[in-house]
Amino acid sequence: MKEFIGFEQKRKRVENVMSIYWSELIRGLDPYVPGEQPRDRQYIKLNTNENPYPPSPAVLEAIREHTNQDLRLYPDPNGDILKAAVADYFQVEKNNVFVGNGSDEVLAFAFISIFKQAKPILYPDISYSFYPVYSKFFEIEAVTVPLTADFQIDLADYPVDNGGIIFPNPNAPTGRILPLEQIEALLQRNTASVVLVDEAYIDFGGVSCIPLIKKYPNLLVAQTLSKSRSLAGLRIGYAVGSAELIEGLERAKNCFNSYTLDRLALVAGAAAMRDRDYFDTTCRAVMATREWVVSALKQLGFEVVPSAANFIFICHQNQSAEELFSELRLRGVLVRYFKQPRIDNHLRVTIGTDREMQELVRQLQAILGSN
Repeated sequence: MKEFIGFEQKRKRVENVMSIYWSELIRGLDPYVPGEQPRDRQYIKLNTNENPYPPSPAVLEAIREHTNQDLRLYPDPNGDILKAAVADYFQVEKNNVFVGNGSDEVLAFAFISIFKQAKPILYPDISYSFYPVYSKFFEIEAVTVPLTADFQIDLADYPVDNGGIIFPNPNAPTGRILPLEQIEALLQRNTASVVLVDEAYIDFGGVSCIPLIKKYPNLLVAQTLSKSRSLAGLRIGYAVGSAELIEGLERAKNCFNSYTLDRLALVAGAAAMRDRDYFDTTCRAVMATREWVVSALKQLGFEVVPSAANFIFICHQNQSAEELFSELRLRGVLVRYFKQPRIDNHLRVTIGTDREMQELVRQLQAILGSN
C-alpha cells in the first residue's frame, strides 16, 4: 500500500511539472471519456455501442486486395472512392459528401468551420458528450436545451436566434428518435444558421434526413461506419450536405491534415457502403434482438426508454444504476454508466448477440434475486 501511495505522489508531481507547459486552453478542458476498453480479462462488452457482427466479407476482401506495396504511398487526400460510394448510396453528387476519420472528426471540422459564430450554438442538455468538449476546445459559446421529462428532444424549444443547432437522431445516450417531419419543421423556420443532425445510429430504426439536403442548404448530416457497418476499428465517418457546406469542411480539414483516411479505410468503407444486403441483414438482426431484450428487461422491473438505436437506456425502481453497473462488471458484463444529473440512475446497454444479451438478462436476474 505504501508503494502505491508513493507511486501516486510521484505521478502527481510529474503531472504538476508537465502542466506548466500546457496552454491555458488545455488546462481548462475536460476531455471526452470514451467507453472502457479493458484488457485484464474477457468481458461481454455492452458499453461502447459496437456492432456485435463482423464487417461485410466484401470489406475484408477489399482490405486483403489492397494490403500490398502501395501502402508506401500516401492515400488519396480527397477520398474519392469512398465519396463516390456514399454519393451513390444516397443518390447525391460527390461534392455533397465529406469523409473523415470517424464521425467525431467530421463533427470537429463542422464545429470549427460552421459553428464558430457570433451567436451561441444550441444542443440538448443530455446528449453526446463530445459536443460540450468541442465547444470548449474551439472556444464556441453554447447553450443547452433541456430534454423533456421523458427524455425527448423538443425542437420547438430551440429559438431561431442562434449560431447553429446540433443534435443526434436518435439521441445518445437515450435512444429516442425524432420523426422526419419535426426536423423539417425546424429547418423551415431556422434558415439563418446550420442545423447539423448527427445520425450515428439512424440505421437501427430511423429514417435519415439526408434527402432533405436538396431542399435545405443549411442542413448537414453526419453518419459513421462504426455502428451499422461494423467498422469502429477503422474510424470512418462522413457528412452529406450542400456543396457550400462541404467546401467549408474541406477547408478546415486541409488546414489540419490532408490525409485523414488511410488507403485501407477508404477501400473498406467503399466496400461496406456497396454491400447493401449484408448491411440490411445485420441491422435487422440487431433490431430483433433489441425488441426481445426490452421485453425481458421489463419483466425484471426495468423501465426502458423507447430506442431506435443499437443500445437501450434503462433504470430499475429498486436498484441503483451505479450498483448494477459495478455488480455486472464483477460478473464479466460491461455496460455504460453516466454519473450526471437526471441520468445518474440509468444505464446504457449496447445490443449484442442473442447469446450475449441472454447472459446479461441471466446476470441481472441473479443480481436482483439476491437483493
